[in-house]
Amino acid sequence: MIQKIFIVLVVVLSFTSCEGPAGFDGQPGPQGPAGADGSIFEAAAFEIELDFILNTDANIYEFGPEEYPTDITLIKDDVVLIYRLEEVNEGLDVWRQLPQPFFAEDGLMFYNFDFTEADFGLFVEPEFDVNLIAPDLVQDQVFRVVVIPGDLGTSSKMDQSSIYSVLNALGIEEKDIKKVN
Repeated sequence: MIQKIFIVLVVVLSFTSCEGPAGFDGQPGPQGPAGADGSIFEAAAFEIELDFILNTDANIYEFGPEEYPTDITLIKDDVVLIYRLEEVNEGLDVWRQLPQPFFAEDGLMFYNFDFTEADFGLFVEPEFDVNLIAPDLVQDQVFRVVVIPGDLGTSSKMDQSSIYSVLNALGIEEKDIKKVN
C-alpha cells in the first residue's frame, strides 16, 4: 500500500511544474527602416486608372516607368504585388493578380509588371501582333498596387492571389487605398 502511495506521489510531483523568478528583460530589438521623413514605413496600397501606350517596336503596350506616390518609399527587399480589375460582378470588384494571362480573340496575351525601389511599370505583352489588341483591353484599365515591407514579407499563410486576403493580412482597409491620377 505504501508503495502505491509513493508511486502516485512521484507521478503527481513529476507533472507538477515549478516556476522561478522572472528573468531580466532583453534589450529592445533594432528599429525598422525609416522612410525619407524618418517615419516607419508600413504596408500601403494605391489604385491607378490608366491607358496603356502602344510601343510597336517592342510589340507591347506599356505604362511607365511611374514613380510611387510621394508618401510611399520602397527600400531593399520590399515586395510589390499588382492586381488588375477584371470586371465588376453584381456590384463586386473582381481583381486578378499580375502577371495575368488573358485569352484575347487573336490569341494569348499577358498583363505584366516590373518594379524597382524608385518606380514601377505595367505592360500588355501579346503573343501576336500588338495592333490586333482590342482598345477596351488597354484603355481605362484599373490596377491596385500593394507594397509589402520586406521585414513583413509575404507569409505563406497569405493568399497572394486574392487582393482581399493580402489587404486583410496587412491590415489595409478599403478607405486606406489611395486613388492616384
